[in-house]
Order: sequence, then C-alpha cells, then structure tokens
Amino acid sequence: MLDLTYETPKPKVIQGAKEDWELVIGLEVHAQVASKAKLFSGASTAFGAEPNSNVAFVDAGMPGMLPVINEGCVALAVKTGLGLKAEINLRSAFDRKNYFYPDLPQGYQISQLYHPIVGEGEVLVDMAPGVARLVRIERIHLEQDAGKSIHDMDPTMSFVDLNRTGVALMEIVSRPDIRGPEEAAAYVGKLRQILRYLGTCDGNMQNGNLRADVNVSVCRPGDYEKYQETQDFSHLGTRCEIKNMNSMRFIQQAIDYEARRQIAIIEDGGAVVQETRLYDPDKGETRSMRSKEEAHDYRYFPCPDLLPLEIEQAWVDDIAASLPELPDEKRARFVLDYGMTEYDASVLTAEVDDAAYFEAVAKDAGDGKLAANWVINELFGRLKKDDRAITESPVAPAQLAAIIRMIKADEISGKTAKDVFEIVYTDGGDPEKIVDERGLKQVTDTAAIEAAVEKIMAENPAQVEKAQANPKLAGWFVGQVMKATGGTANPKVVNQIVATKLNG
Repeated sequence: MLDLTYETPKPKVIQGAKEDWELVIGLEVHAQVASKAKLFSGASTAFGAEPNSNVAFVDAGMPGMLPVINEGCVALAVKTGLGLKAEINLRSAFDRKNYFYPDLPQGYQISQLYHPIVGEGEVLVDMAPGVARLVRIERIHLEQDAGKSIHDMDPTMSFVDLNRTGVALMEIVSRPDIRGPEEAAAYVGKLRQILRYLGTCDGNMQNGNLRADVNVSVCRPGDYEKYQETQDFSHLGTRCEIKNMNSMRFIQQAIDYEARRQIAIIEDGGAVVQETRLYDPDKGETRSMRSKEEAHDYRYFPCPDLLPLEIEQAWVDDIAASLPELPDEKRARFVLDYGMTEYDASVLTAEVDDAAYFEAVAKDAGDGKLAANWVINELFGRLKKDDRAITESPVAPAQLAAIIRMIKADEISGKTAKDVFEIVYTDGGDPEKIVDERGLKQVTDTAAIEAAVEKIMAENPAQVEKAQANPKLAGWFVGQVMKATGGTANPKVVNQIVATKLNG
C-alpha cells in the first residue's frame, strides 16, 4: 500500500439561498447478491426471463411453504463485509417486516433489523487527487427483494411480475457522512467498484441490481460538528428519503433539487415533513410518495420460520483468505510496480476487467508505463468510440503486447504501431506477421538512411541554407526522409543524421 495522506473535502454550501446551508446525506444501497438462486428458494435469479417464470412456491407465498436459507448468499454477504473492512457478526437473525404490496405475495418481507449479519465498516471515496471522504458503514443486512408492478401495458389494469420476489439483497446502510451530490455519486460508484471486484454483485444499475435510497437533510454550518460530538440527529435537520435511484447522474440531480426544496420551505417559515419521495427525471424534481415510516410502523418481529443464523469464525477466515486484491490496493501497487501516475492507475483499476487486461499486456510486453499509455489512450479510446467493453475487445492482450515489444525493439515507429493496431483491431492477425508481410519494419540501417538524407539535401540546396541558418527548420528534412522511406526509417536515427549533416 502507498502511504497516502488525504484531506477531507469541504461540505457543499448551497448557493442562492438567503442563508448558508450545508447538506447531510446518508444512503441505503440495495445490492443484488450475485447468486444463481434466490435467498430462500432454489428459483433462478436470471434477468430477462418470461414474467412469473422464476417463481417457487415460497416466493409466491403459497400456504405452508417454508423458507430455506441459501448458504451461498450468506457467504457473499460475509465476503462483502470483509471487503468493506466491516465487523462480521457470527450470530444474526431474520425478522418479518410487515407491509402489503401487490408484488409482495407473503404480505411481509424477510429482512434483518435487530441482528444484521454485518456490522460497522468503511468506504474511502476518492474525490480528487489527495482528497477523499471516509464514509462509515453502519450495517449490512440480508433481505429478500419484492416483485415488480407494471402499469404501462394496459390503460385499465396493472400487471405483476414476481421473478424478482425473493431475490437476495444486501442493504448497505451508510452513516450520514456524505456532504454533497458529487460525493454521493462518488460513494455509490466506489461501492459498486468494490462489489464488482469482490464478485458479490454485478452492479448493473440499469437492471436494478444496484439501487439506492437517498436520505437528504440540510443544516446550518456548525450543526454537523455538533452532531458528531453528541450523536444527536436533531442537529442534522429533518430528512427526506428519495427511493430507488439507479443512476449516478439522477442521484446528483435529485439531491440538489431536494436540498433547495427543503431550504425554501425553512426560509419561508415552514417545516420540512419527514417523508418518502420519488425523483422525476423528466421534470427534474422530487415528489411526495408517502409519509416516512418508522420501524414500529412495519411491526417487525423475529421470523418464526427461520432459526437464528450462526456461523463459525473458521468459515469467515476461509472467506477472508480468498478475498481478491481490492481497487485501492491494486491502484497503489500499479503506481509502485509500474511507475505510473496515480491518475493512470485509477483509470486502469476502475473496472476489474480493465485492470486484468492491462496487467496481462504489461507482463507480456515487459514495460508497464508503455503498456498503460497504449491501453488507456489507444485501446480505451477506440473501445469507447465503438461502445464496447474491454471484454469485447477485438485486440487480445498478447496482440497489444507484441506491438509494444516491437516499439521497444525499434522495429516499428510509434506511427507505424498505430497503423498495425488499427489493422489488428479491424481485421485481426498476428502483429509481427503483419509487420513482416507488409514491409513495415523500421529501417535502422544508418547507411541507407544517410543515403536518403544526402539525396534530399542535394535536391534542395536552398532549404539546406535555411535550415543551417535556423535549426528549427531541420524537421522539414526529417519529414521528407520519412516520406521517401514510406515511414519505415527510424525517426531517432533520421534526426541524428540530419543534424550531423546540417552542422557538418
């Protein structure tokens, strides 16, 4: 690990209000566990299946059906907790959260309120080079997801798809440590990155596999510090919850709007009402959904169908021993091992597949800095243009490494390397064979290059005089030699010979 020193970003101050106000934000992130079966049944969790085709009897709330815990989901929740440096509770328990929705057939949700499987942890959120926010995790608990109500298929009826019912969720609850919209989005992004590295959630926000409930309140400057001293939440103002946010951009927009809405109410002499709200991205505003329920409103009680969940420390230790290298550690290692900037390391470690691709190239090519430059600038740029992921790259790590090795060996110039890359990207093939078959290998024969330089100088005596008077014009001869040799001459050697001839 690098010994990095971070400063804490300043809290967001809302502009345009009559007085100064600061934001306080806490998030409840629902992450779908990367399990092929549901939390309490063997039904499939595959996305995109025909409506109501992935439903077991227990998911449908059939009488007499009992839930059976999925050990794999428990293991992935423990792995997530360990990845977030959190306390793992060897004894946890499930509770019933009672409420009725058409897409919750049982009439209750099995969750963990009083005894979650994971306790306090932390996430370090990078905001800028040398600037980070430490966001504390309060708890992570396991619970089952509800189904989906569909209202736009018929003008008079609503439909219910129970495929998601019973899918395992990890609810990751943060402390109110986030102080601005950008920090909130960065926190969700960092959390998603860690989960994807761990392999415990695919982080697909578009499919709803990662979504956030955002709690927003406003306070006057200095009140947050009072809360930290006293742990009295009244200093933070009345919070409102914005449900089911599945876009980083919308999270920022919703927080900004909600903060301004609350400030306007308070400055006009009103009081913010604690409630649950929804964000309308078309109108760019939040709207009231329902009054905010408290725990007693759900009539929580221990689930009578499930015994307390007891796990052994040795099992937890085995999971800990299998943890992969996480993004912060990988980024620090890239900086140390490959001599790259922290920014480049951040780009290369943003996704676990990106990092794996880069390392394969760097090890094969034997040059981490050159590999980083080619992966970031050439490959990532081209993939972005074609809207492709790294896993869809038509250029394999071995092919890119071969191009880099030829650059290092002075067999091809940087310009030729880009041409070869384009050929491989478009048509495939062995880069070394392409260079040989197309006569692209760089000419390093000084005698041949010297002859080409002398010929061009002999044909352009006036230009020689100008270049001797103004050395900056020597580049003209370099360009002419490169043109005459079809771009195969070694530019470094050409520059040296041109300079020697002009000064001789």
